[in-house]
Amino acid sequence: PTNDLDIDTLELLEDLLQNYEGTVFLVSHDRAFLDNVVTSTIAFEGEGLVEEYVGGYVDWLRQRRRAVTAEPRKASRQPLAAADAQASATAVKPKKLSYKENRELEELPGRIEAFEREQDTLQAMVAGPEFYKEPATTIDRTLARLSELEGVLVAAYERWDELDSRK
Repeated sequence: PTNDLDIDTLELLEDLLQNYEGTVFLVSHDRAFLDNVVTSTIAFEGEGLVEEYVGGYVDWLRQRRRAVTAEPRKASRQPLAAADAQASATAVKPKKLSYKENRELEELPGRIEAFEREQDTLQAMVAGPEFYKEPATTIDRTLARLSELEGVLVAAYERWDELDSRK
């Protein structure tokens, strides 16, 4: 529990966790602490569903709201099993992948890897001690590209998932 820690100790703990090279599963009620430390949030969404979100607590709220508004659940008096059976019976089987889509699916992992390498390089630059001594235009361009890469990676993963599920 972090509520018993003084500010100096809490900041020390945050710093140690941020600089830790490995993986830590952290459970805390302290939302600010989570936002300052975590890079990924695993949330129990109900009905046995567990989802992983990028970022901390505030990021989870934002992504969850976006997901809820994108896929609203229909209220139904049917039991879940009956509703699922009915939905799968009426579901249309997705089309098979075209030649072009197969090629795209084959190329996506390499493209994603290249985007992630570029993102890692830019993040290392931004984290470096000399980065903010650069001209403002260089800083702005680098941060803009880093932000752009985030969106590109999300889109690429979504496309990969879409194509892979139709395979």
